[in-house]
Amino acid sequence: MFQEEQQVNSFPEIMVNTAMHFCPGCHHGIIHRLVAQSLSDLGLGGRTICVGSVGCSVFIYNYIQTDAVEAPHGRAPAVATGVKRARPENFVFAYQGDGDLAAIGLSEIMYCANRGEKVSIIFVNNTVYGMTGGQMAPTTMIGQKTTTSPLGRAMERDGGPLRMAEILGSLDGTAYSARVAVNSIKHITKAKKALRRAFQVQLDGLGFGFVEFLSACPTNWRMTPLEANERVGSELVEYFPLGVFKDTGQKDG
Repeated sequence: MFQEEQQVNSFPEIMVNTAMHFCPGCHHGIIHRLVAQSLSDLGLGGRTICVGSVGCSVFIYNYIQTDAVEAPHGRAPAVATGVKRARPENFVFAYQGDGDLAAIGLSEIMYCANRGEKVSIIFVNNTVYGMTGGQMAPTTMIGQKTTTSPLGRAMERDGGPLRMAEILGSLDGTAYSARVAVNSIKHITKAKKALRRAFQVQLDGLGFGFVEFLSACPTNWRMTPLEANERVGSELVEYFPLGVFKDTGQKDG
């Protein structure tokens, strides 16, 4: 047990030991560490290819020491598909935000999952466009004010927020789909387990793996880091329930 705790708390060998540029209270840094730790634990650092997307998520290649390629806006699943088919011996994952994946990239993620591409997709959902100015995203909550919905998102005008983990979990090609959060120690522990599972289904050749992370964006939410972290645990989790929505493989023991 002591050795296991040491492994969990050790600094991931493939993570760059440098200060991050993310805003105070942003959860990208925590998610980066979980990704790096999972890759290290599985011994994948030397054979991994990361596909970065457009948005705050693009900077992952500055912090995790793997080969990387940057995709056009929303096209990370398509690029990941090409990389995996060209180099099936490599482990391939993409790292995307909600504006990138669920808006301009909705077609790419749907067909990538439906085909059962053997890639892993990490989806960071902070309910807003982060880098480009805080516009309304497909996951923006009803009533949430953004730069393009100053009066709040309205159901009758804009529709409801998309629940991507449930949508992708309904497709035949999806081997694993889950939603997690990193706003507490308990949730971080469960998030790491889900991420490891999504990575494992690719290694086992079972199909498409997907993990949605609920994340804070204090800057565009106009909140303090503590307020934003609290919002994830209260408001976001109420609409976007945490859990595993599909797992076609054998459960971890």
